[in-house]
Amino acid sequence: MIVRATLEDAIVLTNIALESKGYWGYTTKQIESWREDLTVTPIMFEEYNICKYVVNNEIAGFYILERANIRTSILQFLFISPSYIKKGIGHLLIQHAIEYCKEGSSAILNVLSDPNAESFYAKYGFEVIALRESSIPGRSLPEMELLFPENQ
Repeated sequence: MIVRATLEDAIVLTNIALESKGYWGYTTKQIESWREDLTVTPIMFEEYNICKYVVNNEIAGFYILERANIRTSILQFLFISPSYIKKGIGHLLIQHAIEYCKEGSSAILNVLSDPNAESFYAKYGFEVIALRESSIPGRSLPEMELLFPENQ
């Protein structure tokens, strides 16, 4: 079930983000270097739409969506707890975020993807519009976007 997250969920959401990164084989040192970027902060609950997927009272995944301007929304986070990866929860969360954007009249949904998630987003129609240099030497992050022609 997808519901809005609350401030009381911040620590659990942060831990899911960090553990999810670990699933993809990043080193502990790399993950720790991203801790600040992956921390869900109180201000996020005031400024962004944060939804979680709950299974038997356990948070299995979440997303954070920012409305950047009248046309563009940005998917800041979409993470699944490692024990729930490949169980369809990512699909449900991205579909929920897409519908939220459409209903809110966004024309564009943008995401700066981890390279491991590029194919996931591509399945939903996201296209790479740029590559950004990563903090890991020799690695680029795909910036992707999904257009909503009905809201153009």
